[in-house]
Amino acid sequence: MSFTPITHTCQYNEEDGSMRMYLRGRPIVLYSPSDAIDNLDPAKVAPPPQNKLKLEWVYGYRGKDCRSNLYLLPTGEIVYFVAGVVVLFNVEEQCQRHYTGHTDDVKCLAVHPNKMIVASGQCAGHGDARPHIRVWNSVSLSTLAVLQTHGGAVCLSFSADGARLAAVDDSAERALAVWDWQRERGVCVAETKCSVDTVVSVEFHPLDRNQIVTCGKNHIAFWTLDQSNVLYKRMGVFETRDKPKYVTCLAFNHNGDVLSGDSSGNVIVWGRGTNTILKLVKGVHDGPLFCLLTLKEGQVVTGGGKDGRVVMFDEDLSAPISETTIEGHYGGIRAIAEGRGSQLYIGTTKNCILQGDMQLGFSPAVLGHVDELWGLATHPSLPQFVTAGWDRLLQLWDSMAHSTVWSKDIEERAQCCAWSNSGSVIVVGALTGRWLVFDPHSRELLADHQDGSEPIQTIQFSPDDKYVALGSRDNFIYIYQVDDECRKYSRLGKCLGHSSYITHLDWSEDGQYIRSNSGDYELLYWNATTCRQVPSPSSMRDTSWFTHTCPITFRTLGVWPEHADGTDINSCVRSHDSRLVATGDDFGKVKLFGYPATQPKSLCHQYGGHSSHVTCVRFLPDDSRVVSTGGLDTSVMQWIVE
Repeated sequence: MSFTPITHTCQYNEEDGSMRMYLRGRPIVLYSPSDAIDNLDPAKVAPPPQNKLKLEWVYGYRGKDCRSNLYLLPTGEIVYFVAGVVVLFNVEEQCQRHYTGHTDDVKCLAVHPNKMIVASGQCAGHGDARPHIRVWNSVSLSTLAVLQTHGGAVCLSFSADGARLAAVDDSAERALAVWDWQRERGVCVAETKCSVDTVVSVEFHPLDRNQIVTCGKNHIAFWTLDQSNVLYKRMGVFETRDKPKYVTCLAFNHNGDVLSGDSSGNVIVWGRGTNTILKLVKGVHDGPLFCLLTLKEGQVVTGGGKDGRVVMFDEDLSAPISETTIEGHYGGIRAIAEGRGSQLYIGTTKNCILQGDMQLGFSPAVLGHVDELWGLATHPSLPQFVTAGWDRLLQLWDSMAHSTVWSKDIEERAQCCAWSNSGSVIVVGALTGRWLVFDPHSRELLADHQDGSEPIQTIQFSPDDKYVALGSRDNFIYIYQVDDECRKYSRLGKCLGHSSYITHLDWSEDGQYIRSNSGDYELLYWNATTCRQVPSPSSMRDTSWFTHTCPITFRTLGVWPEHADGTDINSCVRSHDSRLVATGDDFGKVKLFGYPATQPKSLCHQYGGHSSHVTCVRFLPDDSRVVSTGGLDTSVMQWIVE
């Protein structure tokens, strides 16, 4: 058998119409369907599809480990970030816009005094992208400046006149830098080592233009930037009072005094222009106080990171005016923004944004996942999808209303999920080998099974819903017979033959066969009813497949870049009309190819936004949209197919 080299990693055999593809040096022989052999020119470069993707909606918010990242703009939009996207969301009109200039995790945000310009900082990006800060116009979304930093910026603040930008990075030096961002390419006018300990906040004084305050672990520091652009530091003096483990947040009252909150739940007032305590309000919160906000009318609002309480004080912090507590399942309070009238927006430690007021309470405007996210399945006929993550949450989303229909704690860390083809049940595979069947309307648990003790990696129903196949991390595929409208499951057997964990599987259109990919890049075929491996892969070359989620097949040769590691592509899916294929990879990219992608050299359109490995991509049933999940970035993104 002679193979003709086509690329560095593909060789073609004309005799039997097969392609040998190498992944990490391992050869994989893939057989062309009979009707494609005569027309196959493997040296030809396949063009990208005519269709493109446009980011329509981003579900989620990053409140778990970031601060001061929620603001209201004059446009009526709240601005915040998740993954590598800064979101501008008009809650009343239910529309989003997105700033997508970043290449990796956005970690901090600041709004210019004119309320039009925004600065956002990211960590080091994929490839050669260095950590940097981007300054941009929130109306036009055009980038005004890109400021290269030593480490990823963790906090930002504009000066009162907006001409300068202070930033603290996460380098070993924890450098405090002051930028004249409006000069060409941005000029760092001052830089100094900020603290040996973690820094969580930086604020330019709103009235004293050369004063900057920073705080964090074991400290609060008051900085003066003199006329020769040298920074001088005075540490806050706690005198006989107990020094808090963390000074967690900063604000300013209308007199120009500095307000600080700390990990002991206290609020301290520091006299304007001094480093000494003017007033101490003890025990405002049980546990850390994560945010402070001075309202336009002068009242001070505090948010508790542990107790979930929002407390409003009068201007002098002499007495609480009102307080409320948010529901515990939303998490603690991470950020508060003043809305219109008496309205407030609250960002939480469980990646939710709530809206409401102190009298009527708060309801969710944004819900999200809070731990690694792998499970995604779209409804077979409705514009809905479900997600399931390591945070034990199963969430049903309406893609047209851009909202959560319901959210359920399933008490298991989920790795994958599937919808039956009738739409009557949702199945969730867990990290423990357990898998659960739910009614999508009542949320009732209908069935509970266990196969092995390793994670269930993938689940697929046969076209007629008579069988379900589950691929496990233990190298086996478990096959069940399905009865009683997907409520009863009886195990037929398990498929043994893979030498590594199962990653993806598909059913044939007639429901007789399964194909599967594994962690060592195998493509194997199985007789579903006997659970036996099909010994001759070439005999399966003309099989029609009901789904196409296996990335290692002849029809998806072209989705693999040269020299790819076989784990680079986490997810692959064909559109229902068989015209497109979308992939999610380890580099935060969603890619769109024409289908079939049988040419080893296939061009595509690629899209950033996710800041972590893209764990799953799926088309909605009408192929109008693609939904993608980002593993560690916990976000869900919805793309219009244009």
